Amino acid sequence: MAEVSRGPFRSSPAPIRLLAVAVKRAFLVLFAVFVAIGVILAWFVFGPSEIEPIAWTPQPAPLLTGQYAQNSLLSLKLYTTDGLIGPEDIARDSEGRFYTGVVDGRIVRFKEDMQFSTFANTGGRPLGMEFDAQGNLIVCDAHKGLLSIDPKGAITTLTTEEGGVKFGFTDDLAIAKDGTIYFTDASYKFHAPNYLADLMEHRGNGKFLKYDPATKTTTKLIGDLCFANGVALAPDESFVLVNETWNYRVLRYWLTGEKKETWDVFIDNLPGFPDNITSNGKGTFWLALANPRNPVADTLAPYPRVRRALWKLPKALHPKAVRYSFVLGLDKDGKVIRNLQNPSGQLAPVTSVNEYDGKLYLGSVEDAQFGVFDLGLLK
Repeated sequence: MAEVSRGPFRSSPAPIRLLAVAVKRAFLVLFAVFVAIGVILAWFVFGPSEIEPIAWTPQPAPLLTGQYAQNSLLSLKLYTTDGLIGPEDIARDSEGRFYTGVVDGRIVRFKEDMQFSTFANTGGRPLGMEFDAQGNLIVCDAHKGLLSIDPKGAITTLTTEEGGVKFGFTDDLAIAKDGTIYFTDASYKFHAPNYLADLMEHRGNGKFLKYDPATKTTTKLIGDLCFANGVALAPDESFVLVNETWNYRVLRYWLTGEKKETWDVFIDNLPGFPDNITSNGKGTFWLALANPRNPVADTLAPYPRVRRALWKLPKALHPKAVRYSFVLGLDKDGKVIRNLQNPSGQLAPVTSVNEYDGKLYLGSVEDAQFGVFDLGLLK
């Protein structure tokens, strides 16, 4: 009897087995991929992190209309600082010479002719500075603390801690007629230039302080600030202002009267991040807005776990600040009386504004230049 053929699969199960093996391997690979993704996500959300954010909810950012109407009034004359980077603040002595601190630790001196020379080197990062009645340059150095530099450039450390806690980011100051120095430690936890970590955490690591040169004591006036920054005294010294950068506001600490030793809000919900603030002694406080508000930062504010995860991404993937030059003039009650902008970002970020002889001198913590604006152009 002839054998009946059963077709090509009669004795060839190998293709089926190979297909089954391939499917199984593909499943295992996909499973491994999903597990890896899960582990990575878990690490981003729950793993160790440099920051431990808290939730907060900012007010909606004000539009650039009305008192903040966009304009191009802030047309600056720019000066390079002899190749030096980051002239953050600018002070002037009794002889009309200007001083600014730069990234490499030097404090350079110059006159109107813009010839620069090194006055001192703190070995840190000099930021806010102002001369006292004795002609000493008092400097907030982000790394070294509160310093005093005499006319010959000799450096003395005044204070480096409060309550047993070392300063992490000594930032800006103002000096009262009696010699008291009001100053800020922007963040005791995060050091320069890692300031964005403090923004993402938003936990309130900053302090507003005073130093008494007679007793050499340091006292905390306001704690738990979200990046304590610029400081300015009222002309009559009835109050002192301090900028709380991450909360887009300026606070007022009362030094005299019924509200003495209490504080309130001087101006709130600003359209940008307030940096330094100064008084011209004639009723105007000049406020530097370093950058416009960042919509991404505001949107992520209520979601600490998301901010925690995003912070672990490579820095190149973090949102970038917009170059924008922005200065406000405020009266004694916190009302906006000057609104100076330059959308082209001619100088950015603007971190300080000082008025000398009818001109505004604008510093920048990152640019290799500073700017001068003639107030006569506004008349």
